[in-house]
Amino acid sequence: MPNPIRTAITALFIAGSALSHANSLVLEAATMDRAADPCSNFYQFANGKWLAEHPIPADRASYGAYDEVAEKNLDALKKIIEKAAQSTSPNPVADKVGAFYLSGMDETAIEAAGAQPLAERLSQIAAIKTRQDLIRTIAQLHSEGINPLFDFNINQDAKNSLRYIVDLSQGGLGLPDRDYYLKTDSKNKTIRQQYKAHLVQVFVLLGDKPQQAEKNAIRILRLETGLAHASMTKVEQRDPEATYHLLSAKGLQKLSPNLAWRDYFEELSIAVPHDMNIAQPKFFKHINHIINTVSLDDWKVYLRWHLVHNRAKYLSSAFVNADFDFYSKTLSGAKELRPRWKRVLKSVDQNLGEALGELYVAEYFSPAAKAEALDMVSNIKYAMAEQIKTLDWMSYATKQQALKKLDKIAVKIAYPDTWRDYSTLQISKESYVSNIKHGHEFEFKRQLAKLGKEIDRNEWGMTPSTVNAYYNPSMNEIVFPAGILQAPLFHIGADTASNYGNTGATIGHELTHAFDDEGSQFDGDGNLKSWWSSDDKKNFAIRVSKIAKQFDEFNPIDELHINGKLTAGENIADLGGLKIAFIALQKSLASKPQPEKIDGLTQEQRFFIANAQSFRNNVRNEALRMQILTDPHSPDKYRVLAPTANMPEFAAAFSCDKAALRSEDKRVNIW
Repeated sequence: MPNPIRTAITALFIAGSALSHANSLVLEAATMDRAADPCSNFYQFANGKWLAEHPIPADRASYGAYDEVAEKNLDALKKIIEKAAQSTSPNPVADKVGAFYLSGMDETAIEAAGAQPLAERLSQIAAIKTRQDLIRTIAQLHSEGINPLFDFNINQDAKNSLRYIVDLSQGGLGLPDRDYYLKTDSKNKTIRQQYKAHLVQVFVLLGDKPQQAEKNAIRILRLETGLAHASMTKVEQRDPEATYHLLSAKGLQKLSPNLAWRDYFEELSIAVPHDMNIAQPKFFKHINHIINTVSLDDWKVYLRWHLVHNRAKYLSSAFVNADFDFYSKTLSGAKELRPRWKRVLKSVDQNLGEALGELYVAEYFSPAAKAEALDMVSNIKYAMAEQIKTLDWMSYATKQQALKKLDKIAVKIAYPDTWRDYSTLQISKESYVSNIKHGHEFEFKRQLAKLGKEIDRNEWGMTPSTVNAYYNPSMNEIVFPAGILQAPLFHIGADTASNYGNTGATIGHELTHAFDDEGSQFDGDGNLKSWWSSDDKKNFAIRVSKIAKQFDEFNPIDELHINGKLTAGENIADLGGLKIAFIALQKSLASKPQPEKIDGLTQEQRFFIANAQSFRNNVRNEALRMQILTDPHSPDKYRVLAPTANMPEFAAAFSCDKAALRSEDKRVNIW
């Protein structure tokens, strides 16, 4: 099954000094459009002026409050990394971070190298003579972070969370999702034509003649379309039971006897595992068939493509520009390439994230923010527990199980207790692509080393400087990196109502993921195991179907509607998080009274406005299309409008009539 970490598109933050008094207002009143009616267009009311005054920068597919703050965060990280690159004092952590950054910024060397950094692997691919050679080459590429044909991961066993197992799942596509290959509408037909043109361009850059490049592109499309047909949809993959198929080594060999699995695992330097999860057996039956029926020449073309596709953004400008033109400009709508330093900084974070994070935390993170966040988490967990006790659709027995699970949710704030050891990772200033390769190899070996060992409950799935948060059902934990605990959306000592509207709702969102349509299938120990009565499960399913139907009705662009089943988990978490945070706010205000009105806005109004402002975002049509097709998060506007239409508390805050709410028979109240 896919990695179970669940993320939320959460507010992005940058280090800043805490506000000194409780009357400071977190939400930005000047960005509102007070001429708009909050009851009929709340998104415009909360964000109208900001949306009008902040066009999308040329190098972005979208631009919102998150991006606005993320840019400041990048500036902070740039100062850290440039200081590390220029330092003469011996510091192993800073030395590696600085060397990696300098290698990526050495444009002269990168341009001179062209595709040469890929020469060794290209030669290995060209030398393939047997199916065993093919499988061993695929394994070698997997160990270097390149994933042709299928994906290899080490995850917790979904039904025995106390052990790690090998997890094999569908993959091997060059387009974002299977539907890009299979949908027959004119838009997707055009994208496939553009993809083919991109393939031709890349093969020409590798030295193929145009006629041969054209043939190669046809081969790739034919092979990948077959993989797409055998792949599960994103909606199907949302059911963890549907992607759990535990097989022994003999079972795997029986499922796919034509794949030389012993050679594959030997190339990875591990024994054939006793147990493995095969997320999509149908997919592996398909590749078992094509591994022998597709010619070795076609496989070589396919592996060449995936090698250069994965590494293109780190090569010379010809490859970088070709990659940008299709994947960023055509698919997402961005107009210009991002500055090199921002692209390199992202690579450093991906490969040396905890090393960079250690430097980031030392210079920018306030311990007081951690204490304040823990206090808010405690308040919201308490509010959620009280809310569960009052649910009218759930039996007492199931409520007790839900409360046990809630109590067991672990909370990680800011950064790991123990920093990752990168001492075996070889980094130099000389070769950017080599550093990328070494980074992937290091991480792959780190993952392999987990097999047979106890679960590391101190491990983090995000780096400390990451501006996001997540819930992991197998660990039953919520995690908030240091990057998200900064101003302007989390202010120590600032207006309580606004803090609960943004950061509080985010905390509630992550807690609710433990009880969304996926998370609810895992128990408090992180095992895929039913803890519901049959009647409660039916009641829950009815409510999930109602929220899915609500979002199916939204039509953000052209003929595309939001996919309510794909986005159900995030939509449940948005509604549940906002509702729980509102309850927690009321309890907080009872013990710590705040000014009733600031800028003419009541506490309840400030709560809802602050939440809406955290989702302000302008997005290009291309990016919006891709989001609707592939992203489990609904477009930001609807993440504001849908929850408030289900909450009588919102209507009361703005004195709206019944038209601002969905009718009672269509209204959803889950958690």
